[in-house]
Amino acid sequence: MLDRLVDKMLGLPRAEGPAPVVTRDLAVPMPDGVTLLADRYAPAGTTSAPVVLIRTPYGRKGILSKLFGDTFARHGLQTVIQSTRGSFGSGGEFRPFHLEREDGVATAEWLRAQPWCDGTLGMAGASYLGHTQWAVGPYLDPPLKAMCLGVTASEFVSTFYPGGVLAADNMVSWSAMIGRQEERFAALPNPLQKRKTRKAMSFLPLSRADVAAIGKPVQFLQDITEHFVPEDDYWAMSDHSAEVAKLDVPVSMVTGWYDLFIGSQLRDFRTLAEAGKTPRLTIGPWAHGEPGSMGPMIRDQLGFLRAHLLGDRTFLQRAPVRLFLQGAGTWLDFESWPPPSTAIASHLRPIGGLGEAAGAEALPTTFTYDPADPTPAVGGPLLTGEWKQRDNQEVEARPDVLVFTGEPLPSDLDVIGEVSATVHVRTELGHADVYVRLCDVDANGVSRNVTDGILRLRPGFPESDADGVVTAEVTLDPTAYRFRRGHRLRVQVAGGAFPRFARNHGTDEPVTSAITGKPNRFEVFHDAARPSKITLPVFGG
Repeated sequence: MLDRLVDKMLGLPRAEGPAPVVTRDLAVPMPDGVTLLADRYAPAGTTSAPVVLIRTPYGRKGILSKLFGDTFARHGLQTVIQSTRGSFGSGGEFRPFHLEREDGVATAEWLRAQPWCDGTLGMAGASYLGHTQWAVGPYLDPPLKAMCLGVTASEFVSTFYPGGVLAADNMVSWSAMIGRQEERFAALPNPLQKRKTRKAMSFLPLSRADVAAIGKPVQFLQDITEHFVPEDDYWAMSDHSAEVAKLDVPVSMVTGWYDLFIGSQLRDFRTLAEAGKTPRLTIGPWAHGEPGSMGPMIRDQLGFLRAHLLGDRTFLQRAPVRLFLQGAGTWLDFESWPPPSTAIASHLRPIGGLGEAAGAEALPTTFTYDPADPTPAVGGPLLTGEWKQRDNQEVEARPDVLVFTGEPLPSDLDVIGEVSATVHVRTELGHADVYVRLCDVDANGVSRNVTDGILRLRPGFPESDADGVVTAEVTLDPTAYRFRRGHRLRVQVAGGAFPRFARNHGTDEPVTSAITGKPNRFEVFHDAARPSKITLPVFGG
């Protein structure tokens, strides 16, 4: 009965036949002598068959084993779920992103030597489980038969430090979670712990937020804060982006418009497509780990694996790109990403306007960012807390947020693709962040975030002109969104969004030790000589 309910919840056809055979705690030796543990889920009667490998730091029981191990096996896919190094019984130390290539390749070779594996391998999973796929897929010979990449990317550094700014909310949240995940009852809801973790995001110095959150240090947060400089190559072992174009493995991707990996995952998709490959892509209206995303992701990965491992190609009969158009509540099919569009610039105008033409002569608009009272974040792509779209009216009323609003739209406007902004700005201290957000303002005046981005400025980057003005090129997350007739476009410009992004102290003091900061005065230029603007990919215009 439980299996039937799971299949119904996931939107899968009812699986027939006996329950899978589960073998626990398979010992997989690594080249350095460490042993990793794995569980095998095999359809009843399996002798030698393809294997789906899933490598995870989150344990081999509970929801993960049910959704991937049991469900995949009930639908004909022999599956092995392995605990990564130093987690849930596997030997060694858990250092996220360390040794995943070495351990993953060794595990694949071990699987191919087992009598119950016919040598055919695929991989599946989401988030960190996607990273473990990228750590194997480009390096395995013979190659994998399929990779199913859910809400992940070939490199995580741009997600650790988007625009050069530490993603404090997500990094502290994940550090607190992995730091206590093997404690008793850690999987149960804990409102008190949730409040402690959120409070810890404000702790200074940020490098001690782990102790503030869970009472002990977490090595990952130490690594993240210690190696927070653009020139640091510490995270090279986690970056597989240089191998993407050379990958010769069928790939399916699933992500969401409010997922923290959306920008880097779509870069991977474009790189594969431009290299002549034929990846599949599904983008829904989801945030990272949102329960509603699990059904579509499991269906996609199960269907893709059955096609490439078992020869059942029924699930492949669809367009290469399927995406959800927000604001319209409909799904669209395309042959590529991004779809053809027209780049339209909306200029920031004096007195808070937004329009096609730049202003003529105008004084810059000013505001002061104070790290002691950092501009708060509202919604967006978060691991925890209030994510996705939220009412922005309260934050827009603050004096440290500039707001530029367009006229009511005469017709629906579909924005589908990659969004960017150019902001000409002069700051008093040189050390500053430029945060840009695009919002949808409805007929009642409620402003809801659509997409955003941030860029860290420091002396010499970007280069300033003779007047000390820099041109900040800010990359916003890609989107697909319908702005309805009568609604208005709005652009926010601020000096941060805390605690989603670590506050900028206005100094060159490292994030590991910074405690105090200085207020920083911003001047945003928006005249004909320095036309600040947001550039939108308009579909069908």
